Amino acid sequence: MDAVLDIYASQPFWIWLAIGVLLLAVEAALSTEWLLWPAVAAGVVAVLTALGLDLGFAGEVGLFAILTVVATLFSRRLIQRVNPDDKPDVNDREARLIGQRARVVETFVDGRGRVFVSGAEWAAEMDGVAAEAGDSVIVESLNGPSLRVKRAT
Repeated sequence: MDAVLDIYASQPFWIWLAIGVLLLAVEAALSTEWLLWPAVAAGVVAVLTALGLDLGFAGEVGLFAILTVVATLFSRRLIQRVNPDDKPDVNDREARLIGQRARVVETFVDGRGRVFVSGAEWAAEMDGVAAEAGDSVIVESLNGPSLRVKRAT
């Protein structure tokens, strides 16, 4: 521990650079999207200490915290502006079904039938006039293990 304190006392740049690289490595390994901005903040603090800015340990930690919060908030706003209609998660198969056209494979009786969509057959529910086998319907939502559909127009 004394060696780390000695390195920090003589050149805090290396400590902040190591923190930034460590955070960036963990981010790359886990892909959390939350550790990128603290890694950038640690890099900025490292550069500022290399340029001779002497804030002391408490000041550097405070600057790191402020930069992390500002960068994280700014990135969220930027992502929303660049990608306003963020699509559902690619891995969330059920959420991707909403809005897709399905083919009725089993005629609806009492509001229940079966549809084929996205390579699989699903139990489905529908209000109104029953759909016949071969008709097209649109997936409106998920209702537990079945889909809620409406007639395609």
